[in-house]
Amino acid sequence: MEEKVEMKGSGAGTGEMVSKAGRRFETLIQPCVAELLGTMFFVFITCVSSIENVPMTGRLHVALVNGFIVAALVAALKTLSGSHFNPALTVTVYLCGGIKLIMVGLYIVSQLIGGIFGAGIAKMMTASDRYNNASGGAFSIIKSDSQLFNAITGEVAMTCMVIMVFLLVAINNKTQTPDGPFIVGLTVAAALLAGVDVSGACLNPARAFGPAVFANYWTYHWVYWVGPIAGGLIAALLLRLLLGDERLRVVMKS
Repeated sequence: MEEKVEMKGSGAGTGEMVSKAGRRFETLIQPCVAELLGTMFFVFITCVSSIENVPMTGRLHVALVNGFIVAALVAALKTLSGSHFNPALTVTVYLCGGIKLIMVGLYIVSQLIGGIFGAGIAKMMTASDRYNNASGGAFSIIKSDSQLFNAITGEVAMTCMVIMVFLLVAINNKTQTPDGPFIVGLTVAAALLAGVDVSGACLNPARAFGPAVFANYWTYHWVYWVGPIAGGLIAALLLRLLLGDERLRVVMKS
């Protein structure tokens, strides 16, 4: 059987077809699978952390879990997909020229599916009473319209910070560093330590969407789309206008 495969690949036309199929797999399918799995494991771990959280550990527990899993997944999958795991980040990376338009929709669909799978796994492995008490890991901290301004401001500011750091350590040639995953993980942990009691510090629509589907909890869900996407747009502007290298900046080019 192996000899037949080698003979088929010996022709120039067949070899080119195999090569194109391999390139398509690595540039189209593999990145989407990486985004789906990365988002799935991220949402799974963070949902379980939220569901199983106890008052003794509080926000420190949640912040460390988020920071650790982000650092690990970004380091493991960055060469396959860029390790976005976040629709807001994908849109921002596109605006900074780091991904093709055709991949934006594919990435976002993969991330949302991954978020649903991750939330489903979390539901299967946690006790029903804890799951219900935590709304399945969905963000239920906003109880009234009076909290909206603070929550949206927090989501915008914290997402802007995290995405700006990601762009600087992963996209911007002048500031790229091998320590990027660790730095991004630290930034996520800091954001949760500071803002988890304000808005929940979601920073990621896919993280909000998955558990909302399983828990059927949609109260103020739109905040976790508007805030992170707005924060990502501001981060893109900062890179494009002020912080980016000459390749990224749209002004003050030599």
